[in-house]
Amino acid sequence: MTKLEILTYPNKFLLQPTRPVENIDEIIQRLIADMADTMYEAPGVGLAAIQVGSDKQVLVYDDKPEENDHRYGVIINPRVVETDGQVISENEGCLSVPDFRSDVKRAARILVEGVDREGKPLRVEAQGFLAIVLQHEIDHLNGTLFIDRISALKRELYKRRINKMLREK
Repeated sequence: MTKLEILTYPNKFLLQPTRPVENIDEIIQRLIADMADTMYEAPGVGLAAIQVGSDKQVLVYDDKPEENDHRYGVIINPRVVETDGQVISENEGCLSVPDFRSDVKRAARILVEGVDREGKPLRVEAQGFLAIVLQHEIDHLNGTLFIDRISALKRELYKRRINKMLREK
């Protein structure tokens, strides 16, 4: 088990878009396994490769981590191809934006396409909590943090608090 360091705001690396995975080799397989270990250890329900310092389009998720069987999902090169409805994700949080939660507008239902860890085409239809998790992680792969989806006032207050903490260190 290798626990990776989770990058946190205001690290600029988190704001860059990731690159598609061209070849699913041992390096990508190791990244996936390490990301899953890191997600469970954190604990979290999703993790995008950008959050652990990799610019690859890889995400892992487990919308039922309390079941202890650690059957996580993997999507490589994911993209949302369909959305429907709207929902407020209440009290959304992020491992890369510690100690902050906020309500975020999300699509109620999504269809995601990508490939699995063997390179086979994958389609995931999701609604409810899983739809929120996948949208959150795909946002990361596009260089978007959930605080980019909240009001400017709330975002500014969070940024000021973080900057003050950094100055005090």
